[in-house]
Formats: sequence, structure tokens, C-alpha cells
Amino acid sequence: MSEPNLSLIEELSGNDMEFRKKLIGIIKSELPAEIAVYRDCVMSDHVQAAAIVHKLKHKISILGMFDGYQVAEDYEEELKEGRWEGHEKFNELLEKMSQFIIEL
Repeated sequence: MSEPNLSLIEELSGNDMEFRKKLIGIIKSELPAEIAVYRDCVMSDHVQAAAIVHKLKHKISILGMFDGYQVAEDYEEELKEGRWEGHEKFNELLEKMSQFIIEL
């Protein structure tokens, strides 16, 4: 699985450092909250968990983890079917992202 990176943020922001800061700020504030909501509902409410995974897919792609996006896509579909098999792999993805934003 690929590692989180700022490639897409760099591409989107170009030379606009304020826009770059704003994007990073949004990710740093929203990602931990979305992960917390996911963890609160993951084993009890598969519908809400699927909705949160859907939201997290956007953060995954913004952080350049395109293979991680596919992991999330597959897991979201599992959750919609009431299955949790991809939970562990998705959790690994969340841990990588969490660690990355802490270090930003």
C-alpha cells in the first residue's frame, strides 16, 4: 500500500502557499474527527460506517494513496452489505494517514 504524501496537494495548490496551508489545515482538522466517528460506529452501525468510509475516501485520495482509495471503495461496499472483512486493512490505512498528519 502506498504511503500518504502531499503530491496532489502540491499539484492543486501550485505556488499558492495559502491555499496549500488551507488544504492541509482542513485535512488535519477533519481527518481525526472522521476517524473517531468511524471507530465509534464501525461494529454497531454498518450503514453509518459506510457513509464515513465514503467521506474518508476523499481524504485518502487527497493524500495520494490511490491504492488505499480502492481498499476504502471495496470496504465501503462490504459495509453496505453488512460485512466487516476489510476492517483490519482499512484500519491500517487510517493509522498511516493519522501518523502522517501528526508529522505535518
